[in-house]
Amino acid sequence: MVTILLADDHPIVRQGLRNLLEAEPDIKIVGEAGNGTEAVELAERLKPDVLVADVMMPGLTGLEVVRMVSQRSPGTRSIILSMHSSEAYVVSALRNGALGYILKDTGPSELVNAVREVIQGKRYLSAPISERLIDAFVRKAEETQEDPYETLTNREREILHLVTEGFTRGEIAKKLSISPRTVELHRSKVMEKLGLRNQAELIRYALKRGILPLEE
Repeated sequence: MVTILLADDHPIVRQGLRNLLEAEPDIKIVGEAGNGTEAVELAERLKPDVLVADVMMPGLTGLEVVRMVSQRSPGTRSIILSMHSSEAYVVSALRNGALGYILKDTGPSELVNAVREVIQGKRYLSAPISERLIDAFVRKAEETQEDPYETLTNREREILHLVTEGFTRGEIAKKLSISPRTVELHRSKVMEKLGLRNQAELIRYALKRGILPLEE
């Protein structure tokens, strides 16, 4: 039996995915998460065979969830669901450990096919995304200098994501159970590490990095 954790902030989407996947006799949904932080916690506790995560979620994006899950539950294979086929999203997903990247406008059977491929440790990408092109993207990314984003701690990444989503210092402090001063210290460290000077530069960085959705 293949166990799956679903992560999407829209309950109706999760229900649709559940109905689709549980129609298969050898697939079982063992948990659902409505935000990125919850997805990481559930994956660490439930150790599902496969994580299916939306690319954009509150708290942590699907890209960041995949990275953290690959560290905390290395036996879990991850599939990203996305409306975006841009280089930034796909390369980030693959570099963070995703084995599958599925575009939301493809047929429903493609997700089932993806689950069956990644459970064997194989990569599965939606047809519009060229395997050869993605390999070129990955090689290009590996040849570049170290990305400053990779130097951020998990806590700094959480705060970066929450700041770019528009949460205030007080709201972030409450969500993460830390003091507002600690939030500001982490935020300042993030800005320093990324070489950013103000909120406008932070938002532009988040768009380029794929933390916030690009308009296509």
